[in-house]
Amino acid sequence: MVPTQDGRQMSSEMQTDSKTLLRLDQADSGPLGVDLPMGSIAGLSLRCPEKEGPNEDCAFVASYGSDALVLAVADGAGGLPAGYRASGAAIQALADSLQHSAADGILLRTAVLNGIEAAQTAVLSLSNGSATTLTIVAIEADSARCYHVGDSAALIVGQRGKLKLETIPHSPTGFAVEAGFLNASDALFHEHRHLVSNFIGDSEMRIEVGKTLVLARKDTVLVATDGLFDNLQQDEIVDIIRSGPIAEAANQLAAMARQRMMKPESALPSKPDDLSLLLFRLA
Repeated sequence: MVPTQDGRQMSSEMQTDSKTLLRLDQADSGPLGVDLPMGSIAGLSLRCPEKEGPNEDCAFVASYGSDALVLAVADGAGGLPAGYRASGAAIQALADSLQHSAADGILLRTAVLNGIEAAQTAVLSLSNGSATTLTIVAIEADSARCYHVGDSAALIVGQRGKLKLETIPHSPTGFAVEAGFLNASDALFHEHRHLVSNFIGDSEMRIEVGKTLVLARKDTVLVATDGLFDNLQQDEIVDIIRSGPIAEAANQLAAMARQRMMKPESALPSKPDDLSLLLFRLA
């Protein structure tokens, strides 16, 4: 056992092992699931119903030793060249960096930050003007911390529906909602709701690091691209993911979002887009 900076002990396995457990990109896929001693994972990814090009989202889950996971989603910026290349490069760089960090015995928090920096370098190295969002939730035993760049988002929900964590999108409407200038429901219909102010691949990229949150048994973590959050209200999402099998929850979220993309109704949000999501529930 090796002491960490905060006095905890890190096992030798933690220092030498990081494996990709699930990866979703380009092709429609899911729901895919993985059951682990610490909890269950489900994920899916669907291409925008209105386009013929590749899915510009990418998502993956990796282990980090025996009692830690990293969940990540990336959404290639629409309107910029080869968004799918940016999201794929970011996720691959993150995965590779986590493997190196685990082998070197690096603490999870530092490993994730190193991975985000590696993703930034990889996307900039494409030299094609592309960019991507990147949102990560790192789970270690019964604690979770979120790291994000852009407007892909994360929620943590208790079994009774209590919202324990919600990230703030890096966008004009996201900041307006946080400041109390705009209602969250109204933001879904705002003319500037598609603008994003922070990207991997932007030379001024900044990483927002959340506080550590202690998870309770049966808490559910959701990490998803805006294809989900631009089509469903938060209370709808919370009600679906708070209990029941998470693979069924993933299917239900995707079906509802896709229905609204394809058959918009004036009183409900609708924005056709690629959609990728990951769910984790603590055992």
